[in-house]
Amino acid sequence: MIKRSAFRRGLLLAAMSATLAFQTFAAEKVTLQLKWVPQAQFAGYYVAQAKGFYQKEGLDVTIKPGGTDISPVQVIAGKSADVIVDWLPDALASREAGVPLVNIAQVYDRSGMMLTCKKASGIKTPADFKGKTLGVWFGGNEYPFFNWMNKLGLKPGKDITILKQGFNVDPLLQDQAACISTMNYNEYWQLIDAGLKKDELINFPYEDEGVSTLEDGLYVRGPDLKDPAFVSKMAKFLKASFEGWNYAVKHPEEAAKIVVAEDASGASTVEGQTRQMENVAKLITNANTPKIGWLDPAAYHRTIDVLLHSGGDTPVIKKDPGDAAMSHAVWDAAAKLQ
Repeated sequence: MIKRSAFRRGLLLAAMSATLAFQTFAAEKVTLQLKWVPQAQFAGYYVAQAKGFYQKEGLDVTIKPGGTDISPVQVIAGKSADVIVDWLPDALASREAGVPLVNIAQVYDRSGMMLTCKKASGIKTPADFKGKTLGVWFGGNEYPFFNWMNKLGLKPGKDITILKQGFNVDPLLQDQAACISTMNYNEYWQLIDAGLKKDELINFPYEDEGVSTLEDGLYVRGPDLKDPAFVSKMAKFLKASFEGWNYAVKHPEEAAKIVVAEDASGASTVEGQTRQMENVAKLITNANTPKIGWLDPAAYHRTIDVLLHSGGDTPVIKKDPGDAAMSHAVWDAAAKLQ
C-alpha cells in the first residue's frame, strides 16, 4: 500500500508539473509600453501583474516604463510593444502622421491636467494670462493648451510668452513663469512638497475650462485588430488590467507599495504614491463599475473637435478621422469574459 500510494503521489506531482509547464509554455505574451516612469498613474497595470491577474488570464505581460527619451508611439510603430498608454491628442496626431493607432480602452475618463499659477503674479482668471509667461509641456501634451489659448484669443509670442517646460516644477519655484503645467496627481503636489502653500496657488483645470482632452488610454496598431487571436489576447489583457485598476482604486496604499517596488530610481515613497493614487482615482469615475475602460464616443469626438480647432491656422490635426481611431471590439470581448 505504501508503495502504491507513493506511486500515485508521484503520478499526481508529475501531472501537476506537466500542467504548470504547459500553462507556462502556453502563456500569451503581451508587451505594454507606458507613457512615463513607474508611478501611480499606471498603478492598475502594476497591480494586475503583482496580484497575478494577468497570469490568471494566461498572459505573460512585460511592462516597459517610459521616460523623457522614450516615445510610446515610436515603440509601437517599431513593433516593440503590443499596446501603449498614450493621450488621445498625441495618438491622433501620430495617426495622421502615418502610425495607425486605435484606442481600444479609455481608463481615464477625466483630465488631470491644469495650469497652476502663483496668486502673487496677479492672475485671478484666464483673462489675466495676457502678458504673462506660461510653462507648457510639449511632446504631444501642448495640444489642449494651444486650443485653450486660441479660444481666449491669446497669441503665443504676442499676447503670452511660452516657456517650454521640462517635466518638473522649477519654473514656478524660481519665478521664471507665472503659471506652469501640472497634473492634479503629480506636479501640483510637488509644489506643495517644495514649500508652497495651497492658498498661494490658483489652479485652472482643463476639465473645468472646457478644453480637456482624453488622457491615459490604451492604443494598438489598427491592422492588428484584424487578427481574431490578437483581439482575444487583448480582451484578456483588458479584463485583467481593469481588475488591477479596480483593486488599486479600492486599496490605494497597497497599490502605492507595488508601484514603489517597481521604481528602480528609489525616488518614490509610499506616502507620495498613495496620495497620487488617491488623486488618480478621481479621474477614473467608472472604476468598480461595468463601464470601466469604455471609451465614450462623445468624449472621443469632443477631443477631435478640440484638436481641429487648436493652433489657429495650424491645427493639431487637419482631418477628422471619424470613428477610425477608436474601437469597442476588444472592450466588448473583454466584457464577455467577466
